[in-house]
Amino acid sequence: MSKEYSPATKCIHSGYHPANGEPLALPIYQSTTYSYSSPTDIGKLFDLTADGHMYSRISNPTVACVEEKIADLEGGIGALCTSSGQAASFLAIANIASAGDHILVSSKIYGGTTNLFNVTLKRFGIDCTFFDQDLRSDEIEALIQPNTKLIFGETIANPALSVFDIERIANVAHKAGIPLIVDNTFATGVLCRPIDFGADIVVLSTTKYMDGHAVQLGGCVVDSGNFDWTQNDKFPGLCTPDESYHGIVYTESFGKLSYITKMRVQLMRDFGVYPTAQAAFLLDLGMQTLDVRLDRHCKNAYTVAKFLEESGYAEYVNYAGLESNKYNELAKKYLPKGCCGVVSFCIKGGREKAERFMNSLSLFVNAVHVATVHSCVLHPASSTHRQLSDEMLVKAGIDAGLIRISVGIESIEDILADLKQALESAFGE
Repeated sequence: MSKEYSPATKCIHSGYHPANGEPLALPIYQSTTYSYSSPTDIGKLFDLTADGHMYSRISNPTVACVEEKIADLEGGIGALCTSSGQAASFLAIANIASAGDHILVSSKIYGGTTNLFNVTLKRFGIDCTFFDQDLRSDEIEALIQPNTKLIFGETIANPALSVFDIERIANVAHKAGIPLIVDNTFATGVLCRPIDFGADIVVLSTTKYMDGHAVQLGGCVVDSGNFDWTQNDKFPGLCTPDESYHGIVYTESFGKLSYITKMRVQLMRDFGVYPTAQAAFLLDLGMQTLDVRLDRHCKNAYTVAKFLEESGYAEYVNYAGLESNKYNELAKKYLPKGCCGVVSFCIKGGREKAERFMNSLSLFVNAVHVATVHSCVLHPASSTHRQLSDEMLVKAGIDAGLIRISVGIESIEDILADLKQALESAFGE
């Protein structure tokens, strides 16, 4: 689809283009395999010299349409969908890093990704250094090692809700001849396109706002096509022969599409973390209303954040859209349309008041999920981090009174009324 269309239009029209008399809705190609006229035709697929679908562990027509839509929305030249956001993050790293390599990662990222990088990747021999994304550029540069293959951060961190300075850190990465990978899950291409600010690769958990209804897991990797993998000798997997495909060199055969092509035909071939056609169909339905939903999520969340900030019940409120937030200036630059629907705050009185507040809510759903149309709430100290004492929580950077709210798209009057009565109840008013 033409790049001049707005995100709202791309959410509906990109990806699937029905011809005359064909279904308006994206068809579900519920098939694991595909028919060809001759062994020669199939051989060309395995030689990577012809386009087509050989097996649904690698590609599928329904999923391919959704990949095209996401690539268009994020401003990339190609995309690969995965069965989860974690799978997307893993493939994005494993595509260019291997045993003996090093990656540089913002410390303000999703806890599951922290475990993936700090535990599982280390078992595979990939070392990881976590850094404070608010460090000066020269301080970040000093952390780059000769074997560093990339820098990784999140546009809006989960659950810290900090804003990543994409352009500045992209410059740091490019100065060192390495790519910047940005997780754009909480923003999506509707609120921010990291590629426009210098990011080379974008990863997403499509489970969150893109799906928006908590019905299926998914992820995606988007390739900007802008990084020159041949500029140094850091990326031999892309620039030297792949003997599993008769010695093909990806940068020579696929040019700007070399990164995403290698990921599909090599890593997806071997790991098989590809989504089903049914999952892709549901994701496409969710994406058709993504722009509309995010507009409501952002407006509701900002109103909730202001209410909590002025309520007198909060020690502090985390939301970059607030003028008082330390990331507000970065939010104005990268997220002018809104800062997603997730807000966190520390209730006065700690764990006891937090639990009383949670028990008093009626509209909000107690859930570990975020970014669905329903308003959800989570108290880490009594759920995901229940095993920790208050002292241990502090060391982990989690206050006993910290509450995360994923603000849904219900009536803001109903949301505020539920929060108000729950706070009053928690404080015996």
